[in-house]
Amino acid sequence: MTAAWLERLRERLDQPPAPPRAPLALAVGGATPPAVIGSIEATLALRLAAAALPLRDAGDAWRIEVPNAAAIAPTLAAIAQWLQANGCAGASRNELLAVADGAGRSVGAIERAVVRALGIATQAVHLIVRDERGQVWIQQRAFDKATDPGRWDTTMGGLVAAGESNAQALARETWEEAGLRVEALCELAAFGRFTVRRPVADGYMVEHIEMFEAVAPEGLAPLNQDGEVERFECVDRAALVERLHADAFTLEAAMILARWLERRAVD
Repeated sequence: MTAAWLERLRERLDQPPAPPRAPLALAVGGATPPAVIGSIEATLALRLAAAALPLRDAGDAWRIEVPNAAAIAPTLAAIAQWLQANGCAGASRNELLAVADGAGRSVGAIERAVVRALGIATQAVHLIVRDERGQVWIQQRAFDKATDPGRWDTTMGGLVAAGESNAQALARETWEEAGLRVEALCELAAFGRFTVRRPVADGYMVEHIEMFEAVAPEGLAPLNQDGEVERFECVDRAALVERLHADAFTLEAAMILARWLERRAVD
């Protein structure tokens, strides 16, 4: 991988919002200061406020105001329902993702389909599985995926659900996407973390990605279980680099694989 290629990739993964966004905060009663939980475009904030949802312009941020902690869940659900009903988010995924404050503490949960519209940070896990010869299993995303259909990806990548640990998400997603049990893999290890910040079609993406690697014993190969993968392919490092330079991967997968290749350069 060339330094210029890596620098261009880093720039694509760290872009400011367009158009500009204001901080989105959650204010619970008057006992604690508001917690910044995301960001929002002014035009969307004004529409939510006009729809009588509890959103107020506080000057330095748009605040979702609730009287107590018990009101957080129904209020976030009402906002999500309005966004979906008014074409500001995709169809419901029936998956809840954590809503966290600036320190990473969970303060609630919200429907997955609306997190980009509200600039809410998500947590993801990605796994790179290689065989005993050192070749890498990569997946081609299904052609009906809402984002990056047909592009190549790591062996497995998925979002951490509300109330789920990284380890739990890793185990669940590895089975759903690749039909592999993490306990059957060898040399499972984390190898780093990075954050993506960039505009996307449905809003603004902020995603904290935990990267893992493992070795599949001889005779063990991935097999998709949830219909979200078109196919898997096992490639050597030269072919992997060629596809990276051809921009065949999602941006996030490209960075993860580049970081992994740097890590394995001495092998």
